[in-house]
Amino acid sequence: MTTHAEVQGIPVAELARTYGTPLYLYDGDVLTERMRELRERLHPRLQIFFSLKSNPNVSICALLHAHGARAEVSSVTELLTARRAGVDPGDILFLGPGKSREELSACLDQGIAAVVCESFQELAAIDELAGERGLRAPVALRVNPGFAVKGSGLTMGGKPRQFGIDEAQLLADTGLARRFPRVRLMGVQVYMGTRILTEDAIVENTARIFDLAERLAADLGFPLELVDIGGGLGVAYFEGERDLDLPVLADRLNPVVGAFADRHPDTRLVLELGRYLTAMAGTYVVGVRYVKTSMGERFAVTDGGTHHHMAAVGIGSFARRNFPMRLLNRAGAAPGEDWNITGPLCTPNDTLAKKIKLPPLRQGDLIGVDRSGAYGPTASPVHFLSHGYPAEVLVLDGRAHLIREPDRPDDLLRKQRLLAPGTLTPTSTPR
Repeated sequence: MTTHAEVQGIPVAELARTYGTPLYLYDGDVLTERMRELRERLHPRLQIFFSLKSNPNVSICALLHAHGARAEVSSVTELLTARRAGVDPGDILFLGPGKSREELSACLDQGIAAVVCESFQELAAIDELAGERGLRAPVALRVNPGFAVKGSGLTMGGKPRQFGIDEAQLLADTGLARRFPRVRLMGVQVYMGTRILTEDAIVENTARIFDLAERLAADLGFPLELVDIGGGLGVAYFEGERDLDLPVLADRLNPVVGAFADRHPDTRLVLELGRYLTAMAGTYVVGVRYVKTSMGERFAVTDGGTHHHMAAVGIGSFARRNFPMRLLNRAGAAPGEDWNITGPLCTPNDTLAKKIKLPPLRQGDLIGVDRSGAYGPTASPVHFLSHGYPAEVLVLDGRAHLIREPDRPDDLLRKQRLLAPGTLTPTSTPR
């Protein structure tokens, strides 16, 4: 007998009827369990900062914060989201290689824990803005180290990058702390890469960051009040990948963190996590509108696509690979056919999966793209063909909560301005 997929006892089909599709569906139990496991396993000195870029919904942030997460933000809107979610300014870090003066001003005015600075010119801007306010700005240096980490799906350091200041440039500038009197250098941040799926790479990365932080603080003459080891803990999406073994990671990482913590008892230690916290909790739910064949291949055309889930295209991969996917309204049906799962957009790139094994599909079926809680609609071209954002629903304690309304045509048209009458008079009579 086939069964229906559920979230905390609520059938997904019921949620789809209530909120419509396409739909991003989040399981609050998965989010809170992720935080619980991390806090129980990892060294207690490591503070977890939620990277809002992975999923900037205010309710997701509030739930994670209620279970111990701080916030790492990269825009004024993310900063305000974290504050609205209840995060104290002292528990917020602001990152990004191209911060505007508005963003830097907001950081200083809000009194956040630190601005993570990524260039010498940014240091000068912070110094000027802090001087205007009569304060000294807490700044952690984002360092682009001379080493690279192995096992990262997308490297963010160790090569020529827009991120951070090169390690060699910093070590050669011993007068840096004195040159900007309104800047209080107080920490180091290094983010090497993302989607790291090997425990040893994370441990090696962390040990080298700690060593680099100690050398920089000593050479440049500032106190190590904060060391941010980045994050990049991966989630397995594709065939041949495996998820990180958290107990194994903790057994290997905790001694490295503990040794550094003993040497620096007053230093705040930060671990940034986004994808690792939210990916597993999310399912992108789409409805099948039409099924067809073309030149011998099966297609299911759905109401959702890559405009909501650009990651499904395989960004950063050399080969096109499918996210995990399942039939939700007949969840017990055995997969047995190759299907191409596509969306409603007028482009052949709007393909969620190619030749994925699924049961025979029909109109009205619900398909779920699993592990979709990170880098979903906010990392996708949601306005292509003027479709807009999908609904987002969080199931918490057995109840469904609409945490983002879907965009409607009026929402998308509201900010557009039609030229005034008379400005559209043609210069010649059209034929």
